[in-house]
Amino acid sequence: MSRQSILRADELIRLDGVTCAYGSEAVLSDIDLSIGRQQFSGIVGPSGSGKTTLLKVLLGSTVPRRGAVHRASDLRIGYVPQVETVDWNFPVTVAECVLMARTRGRMVPWPSREERAAMHDMLSRLGIGDLSERHIRELSGGQQQRVFVARALLGDPQLLLMDEPTSGVDARTRHDVLHLLEELNRAGTAIVLTTHDLNGLASHLPHLVCLNTAIVGQGPPRHVLTADILERTFGAPMEILEHAGMPIVLDQYSHLHGNVVSLRKNAS
Repeated sequence: MSRQSILRADELIRLDGVTCAYGSEAVLSDIDLSIGRQQFSGIVGPSGSGKTTLLKVLLGSTVPRRGAVHRASDLRIGYVPQVETVDWNFPVTVAECVLMARTRGRMVPWPSREERAAMHDMLSRLGIGDLSERHIRELSGGQQQRVFVARALLGDPQLLLMDEPTSGVDARTRHDVLHLLEELNRAGTAIVLTTHDLNGLASHLPHLVCLNTAIVGQGPPRHVLTADILERTFGAPMEILEHAGMPIVLDQYSHLHGNVVSLRKNAS
């Protein structure tokens, strides 16, 4: 159930005892979670742990079976799907893709001059202003991600939700995406994203939520990326090393998701 409620001044959304289920199987169980203004959080957990469902609860597209969702009045939310789910052969340019998000309440099928100006401004802000007439299939992975961020930001959201924003991209693109998100967050946008990337992305975020149907742990990476919490989250033993003051996770999980890196070498 979604409710407008008196929230703390620093809160955008608060989940109280949220449970979601498909049939008789719980996907989320008794979730208590607060998303603050200008928060930057990552949700980590194995496949099937409820990460995408949690994003959909925050977005408002999934209604909990039990519990309450409290939202700030007139909360604006932008959503960026996994780029892997996008049909890149769909015949659409960058400009057309971004303008699909245009406006509340307009009935005409073409964008206004103001909407086109806002689209070009957003593409320029994200460093892809010269790509507006390119077909989306012609873009690199990082450029594609920026297009969907631009589309989500066109409505000036207070909260940006992203599903696996660095899935399937190389280390350079991952760095570029993280840098972009840090800039957006510093400019005032709260961000919540899901990720499998424990070392390349999650360990660099200010706040993490470890999820496996229930919340196993949450807080700064140094407090959450521990052997005990990660084993309870992923169901397998993990070794944690420290390199340059940051935790590094060593386990078979990275191999299962194609993220094989020589972490021991990097940590030495």
